[in-house]
Amino acid sequence: MTDPRQRQLGDGPTRRATQLTDLCRSHGGPRDRQLQRGESVTEHDNRGDWTEVTALRDGYTGFIRSSDLADLNAPTHRVSVRATHAYPEPDMKTAELGHFGFGTHLRVLDERPKFFETDVGFVPKPHLRPLDRPFQDPVTVAQTFFGTPYLWGGNSAFGLDCSALVQMACLACDIPCPGDSDQQEAELGSPVDDLRRGDLVFWEGHVGWMVDDRTLIHANAHHMATAYEPLGSAIKRIETQGDGSVTARKRL
Repeated sequence: MTDPRQRQLGDGPTRRATQLTDLCRSHGGPRDRQLQRGESVTEHDNRGDWTEVTALRDGYTGFIRSSDLADLNAPTHRVSVRATHAYPEPDMKTAELGHFGFGTHLRVLDERPKFFETDVGFVPKPHLRPLDRPFQDPVTVAQTFFGTPYLWGGNSAFGLDCSALVQMACLACDIPCPGDSDQQEAELGSPVDDLRRGDLVFWEGHVGWMVDDRTLIHANAHHMATAYEPLGSAIKRIETQGDGSVTARKRL
């Protein structure tokens, strides 16, 4: 049976998101996921204010506002810290033009001693990383989001959910990863009995990263944030609240 969230990319034009934008179930419908600035999509059907697209990162299909799509030049770097600012000049004392979260894709145009000039303004050099230099440890990436507010369907440093924490960490390490936790359980890794750093623990509708053999980091509605929690405590709490037991332990 075909997953309605997935669609063949087809021959539609490839465009990019111009800002953090919601990927919705229908035009004007509820948010399923988000796309960050610079992420690529295949455009299927422009319906005026809304356009049906498929995200190239994972094949996830939905509707985004047509005004949030453009033919941007290919990005060269990603924001590699939790968040950064862009400035009109290479000077941190100027009024910022905007703020951008981890994983935002930008194009570097020029280099100054302390800043990169990008297609959104001047960004501090330590805050950007070339796209061809992936991170090596997805858990280190996940830990960047400690304290980030929980947001259902969120995919950014300004709000994310459990599956986004997994996907964003994987993609930063060039590890292919679907968008939702049920897809991740089906497609990622191999089952294990023992646990170590980098393993994934799944429940029905939930997932988290193991920081070590006893500690979980996960974006969850109990803390309404990305938080650390002893795995034993998380298992007991989730069972007690009626959401079932662990369904899988997977190693990438």
